[in-house]
Amino acid sequence: MTSPLRPDVRPTNPNFGSGPCSKRPGWTLAALQDAFIGRSHRAKGGKARLQDVIERSRAVLGVPADYRIGIVPASDTGAVEMALWSLLGERGVDMLAWESFGQGWVTDVVKQLKLTDVRTLKADYGHLPDLDKVDFSRDVVFTWNGTTSGVRVPNGDWIADKREGLVIADATSAAFAMDLPWAKLDVVTYSWQKVLGGEGQHGMLILSPAAVKRLESYTPAWPLPKIFRMTKGGKLIEGIFTGETINTPSMLAVEDAADGLRWAQSIGGLPALVKRSEANLAAVAEWVAKTPWVDFLAAEPAIRSCTSVCLKVVDPAFLKLDAEGQVAAAKKIASLLDKEGVAYDIAAYRDAPAGLRIWTGATIELADLKALLPWLDWAFAQVKAELATAA
Repeated sequence: MTSPLRPDVRPTNPNFGSGPCSKRPGWTLAALQDAFIGRSHRAKGGKARLQDVIERSRAVLGVPADYRIGIVPASDTGAVEMALWSLLGERGVDMLAWESFGQGWVTDVVKQLKLTDVRTLKADYGHLPDLDKVDFSRDVVFTWNGTTSGVRVPNGDWIADKREGLVIADATSAAFAMDLPWAKLDVVTYSWQKVLGGEGQHGMLILSPAAVKRLESYTPAWPLPKIFRMTKGGKLIEGIFTGETINTPSMLAVEDAADGLRWAQSIGGLPALVKRSEANLAAVAEWVAKTPWVDFLAAEPAIRSCTSVCLKVVDPAFLKLDAEGQVAAAKKIASLLDKEGVAYDIAAYRDAPAGLRIWTGATIELADLKALLPWLDWAFAQVKAELATAA
């Protein structure tokens, strides 16, 4: 096969990394010029900015009015751990894991909280566990979209409408790109630096009335750090969910989050964001279908992520390499594209199978993604030629 020529067209924006993710189209530092800086976040103006992010988030995501939304410390990790430490232990829990971060939550529950009544439903990278085996008389913890595997749950149909336990969903790379069925979810977490391209540091924690009831009626057996505490005297600390953050937030990051939300609203809200992400996935799928050296890591089309697209190399020359060699070859593809200024940070996650991971969330322009694809062919051809020479 003839080696592909070096492409003439480059993506205007080469930021295809999966977190922090690309800023919205047209973003500049001028978006932060009105940030509430040099002032207390507890001042009237500071609280108003924080509450604005909460209410815009509610509007764009369609969060029900009786669900609480809070800005919490330490990104999505902090939000998830806040939920696990505060809510689990009242009953048994089913943990679902099919990639790195889901497995991390299993480790938290089993090795740190040391819960004894835990069922872990696992699947290899590229697959989902058997969702029919989930027991909703128990609490359930899962990752809506596996950022390191490119596998998402196809919908919420598998979640029982009537359930005794809570459903806790880490939705950090799903929120704003996928429809979340709020009636099926009791806790949802995400971070600003994913689909809307905000800055890091803060997480979002969304609680259903059932989750609030659990918080007010159940006290965990273990001590809770201050940044995890959501109740006082058996009652929810409502201020957390009205802009009174537990610790000091970055008002620059808050302003950036608000800017991303304003952009989302300006282009048509959640339907437009989902449409952009799905169009990007469709473009990659069309290219994969006609490209023999590559395939999706996700086994079935219905479970392929429209934000964190994970690809595996299936060329025979690559598959002949041992595991270490495959990782090195895939990293070399990513490195070539980085040096060309065509795509940054697209090597597979360190714990995932060798391959590439391309962010296709709503801030990625379809034209930029289409410009990237021929460069992937070019970079792979260079690496394959090196493998042939070395052999």
